[in-house]
Amino acid sequence: MDRAQKEKVVEELGQIFESSGVVVVARYEGMTVAEMQDLRGRMRDAGGSVRVAKNRLAKIALEGKPNASLGDLLTGMTVLAYSEDPTAAARVVDKFVKDNKKLEVLGGAMGETALDPAGVKAVADMPSREELIAQIVSQIGAPAANIAGAVGAPASNIASILSTIEERAEAA
Repeated sequence: MDRAQKEKVVEELGQIFESSGVVVVARYEGMTVAEMQDLRGRMRDAGGSVRVAKNRLAKIALEGKPNASLGDLLTGMTVLAYSEDPTAAARVVDKFVKDNKKLEVLGGAMGETALDPAGVKAVADMPSREELIAQIVSQIGAPAANIAGAVGAPASNIASILSTIEERAEAA
């Protein structure tokens, strides 16, 4: 790899570290090509990506970035899993680790916040953006439905009382 190629890789990695909602660093020692392809496929389906890069180039790309503490995790055979959705990459990696013990989560970053392996697990357990929006909408809509039911209830009660009186009058 010549100097121009290295500069291009450093620039690409810098973009990843700046624009991703979450970056997960994991050690993939012992994984087969098929297992790595499985991880890449799962990540692609979730809207994220997986990148294997030279640790030295990744450390250069991290210089001056808010999540520069990730550089301490970059030793050995490491892989970067990232996504714009703040939970997608963490969720996919967490699920993959349950199936494949060869992948070991070292930590990660969510914006400027550094994450340890437990932090990555906590991010994976968080609801996605779409799930949060759905929960908020349902909470906003619930009072309106309750009000509509309360407003309609007296009218239906009066109607049922009148109908009962009418039935008794007809029976008598």
